[in-house]
Amino acid sequence: MAFAIKTEIRNPRAKVFTFTAQKTMYGGKHIAADDVVFVFASENEGGSGLIARAIVASADATPRKIGVIRQTPRVSITVRRTASAARLLGRDQLKRFKDWGDGRPETELNFKFYRQATNKIAGISDETAAFLDRFF
Repeated sequence: MAFAIKTEIRNPRAKVFTFTAQKTMYGGKHIAADDVVFVFASENEGGSGLIARAIVASADATPRKIGVIRQTPRVSITVRRTASAARLLGRDQLKRFKDWGDGRPETELNFKFYRQATNKIAGISDETAAFLDRFF
């Protein structure tokens, strides 16, 4: 399974990124070392969308807080860039894909990242990973 992360990126040209206690959804809590992850710089924090393909160097689950009943699983990861995006892909390019049942990779990304605009790590389908590979 491949993954994608949308979060604040302070240095979009970095070769290594460390993301601490990131919210996970859609299977994102299963991310592990050696998984492929597509990195999106969150437009909510001034980013431009897809910036990199990377390999997970380490992934560690964040311990749950004692006494809090409903908690979204969080994971801290370190990833190494393997490629930089050659074409733009972000909220503006994906917002027209709103037919949630059409099975398109663009719709999956719009649904997982922009329907609820919080930053997160999400599992993505093989079809969506192949689609994203075309941007490098």
